[in-house]
Amino acid sequence: MTGSTIKDIPEEWEVRGTQTPFRGRKTSVRTDDVVMPDGSVSARDYQVHPGSVAVLALDGEGRVLVIRQYRHPVREKLWEIPAGLLDVPGENPLHAAQRELYEEAHVKAEDWRVLTDVYTTPGGCDEAVRIFLARNLSEVGGERFEVEDEEADMELARVPVADLVRGVLAGELHNNCLVVGVLSLVAAEQGDGLDTLRPAQAPWPARPFEA
Repeated sequence: MTGSTIKDIPEEWEVRGTQTPFRGRKTSVRTDDVVMPDGSVSARDYQVHPGSVAVLALDGEGRVLVIRQYRHPVREKLWEIPAGLLDVPGENPLHAAQRELYEEAHVKAEDWRVLTDVYTTPGGCDEAVRIFLARNLSEVGGERFEVEDEEADMELARVPVADLVRGVLAGELHNNCLVVGVLSLVAAEQGDGLDTLRPAQAPWPARPFEA
C-alpha cells in the first residue's frame, strides 16, 4: 500500500445480543455477542465513552501549555494537555475544546485547527478523541473557573516542544493526548506545515456534530 491508499474503513459485524452490566456517571461497560468471520459467536466487553477533545495550545515562543494532574487509575501525576469530555450528545467539538482551554488554563486562542483524531484504546473502549491545535493565545479576563476534585490540585506550565519530545521518547511522559499531540505537531511542522492542517470544523465521523 502507498500513503494515499492506507486508511481505516468503517465496518460493523453482526451483533446477536447486547447487555450493559455496569453504568457509571459518564461511561458504561457493554457486552456484545459478535458473529466472527467463521460464524462462531464471541462475547466482547468494552467501555462505552461519550468522546473527548484535547487542545495542544502553542504560544508564540514555541511552548506548549501543559497541566499536571493526579490520575487515580495509574497512581501518578501526569503532565497533559487541556482536555475534557463531550458531555452533550452531538456537541460541537470545537466549542467543547474552547471551553476546556478556558476552564483549565484561562486562555483563549484565535487560530484553531484539527491536529489529529484518535481512538485511545480501540481494543477495549470506543472513546474517540479529537486533538486540536490552538495558536495566537491570550489570557482571558475575569474570574477563573471554579475547579474541584483532582482539578483543584492542577499545576500549569509552558514547556518547549523539544523538551516534551525528549520526555516522550525517554518514557517520562505518558498521557495519550500529550504524546500523540506533540509528535503530530512535530510531524506537521516537518511536513507540509501547520497551516495545511484540517480546519477546526472538519467532519468527524466518529462523533458527528453540527457546525
